[in-house]
Amino acid sequence: MEYSKLKNKRILITGGAGFIGGALIRKLLISSECFIWNLDKMSYASDLTGINSCLRGLETNKQKRYQFIRVDLKDKQQVNNAIAKSNPDFVIHLAAESHVDKSIQNPFTFIESNIIGTFNLLECIKEYWLNLQKNRQEFFRLLHVSTDEVFGSTLLDESFTENTPYDPKSPYSASKASSDHLVRAWHNTFNIPILITNCSNNFGPWQYPEKLIPVIISNALSQKNIPIYGDGLNVRDWLFVEDHVDALILVLQKGIIGQSYCIGGNGEKTNIEIAMNICDIIKKYLPSLKDSEKLITLVNDRPGHDRRYSINPKKIKNELGWESKFSYEKSLELTVQWYINNQDWCKKSLLKTSL
Repeated sequence: MEYSKLKNKRILITGGAGFIGGALIRKLLISSECFIWNLDKMSYASDLTGINSCLRGLETNKQKRYQFIRVDLKDKQQVNNAIAKSNPDFVIHLAAESHVDKSIQNPFTFIESNIIGTFNLLECIKEYWLNLQKNRQEFFRLLHVSTDEVFGSTLLDESFTENTPYDPKSPYSASKASSDHLVRAWHNTFNIPILITNCSNNFGPWQYPEKLIPVIISNALSQKNIPIYGDGLNVRDWLFVEDHVDALILVLQKGIIGQSYCIGGNGEKTNIEIAMNICDIIKKYLPSLKDSEKLITLVNDRPGHDRRYSINPKKIKNELGWESKFSYEKSLELTVQWYINNQDWCKKSLLKTSL
């Protein structure tokens, strides 16, 4: 991975205390020479432990390249102030509420964060970009990170591409689809130089314990029932977070303004397969938990549950040269090992949520 276009550049990352944002910041701190401003409101799922641990392992001059700014995107004045302070060459917009179940329980939070928050960011970026010197205007990019869930469900013999019509089924995916449309509109109307990515389901170390793979691991380790929705045959395309952040860095440097790129891991599995695979890995490292698969329990399906997601990453591969480096099997094993070794972090994270 080359980082030549990022050298000494200023990058504002929204949602940097989230799972993907944290992985991206750690990668940039270790591998690049850019300056990073992490803008995050610090919600229940936010966590800076991984970033702080990374910083402690860096030389002092590299530590000084990172700053944290606590800002909620629904506060437009705070967003304006953060942009003025960071004076960015690039903005990577990751901040979003992302848990589908919670979007069903409380849709307004998702409308406020994912739609109003993105609108405020776009308005502030528009004013900032219009006042930049011409050479910085031409270099500036806004990378908006979205999801494959905006496309709805797909048939067994089809995969999502950049031309797939939007068909969101949950409040979460509808709010992300809305934010995608806003970003495109600000590009077409105000000429803001934007890039959009739509990724498949991410997983890896430091993912908040409410998500499917951490839930399966944590429940298996504590010998609790492992809940799987419906018949367990819903299919997701799984993408290791390290592959995802490599793709984001590549799109930021080489993507064509106004274009979108689908990022997938070529790791399509049913939910029941995921659970079985995790139980097998746990059995390998903790033989005493050899019967974890017996904990798998089918529960009532959730409303609007998409049957299958599948991404065709042909465009980003052919145009930018990206493809996933980690196999599903290897990355899942690395992830399970990490959670086995970091059970205290999971317990503290869930305790924080309940307080």
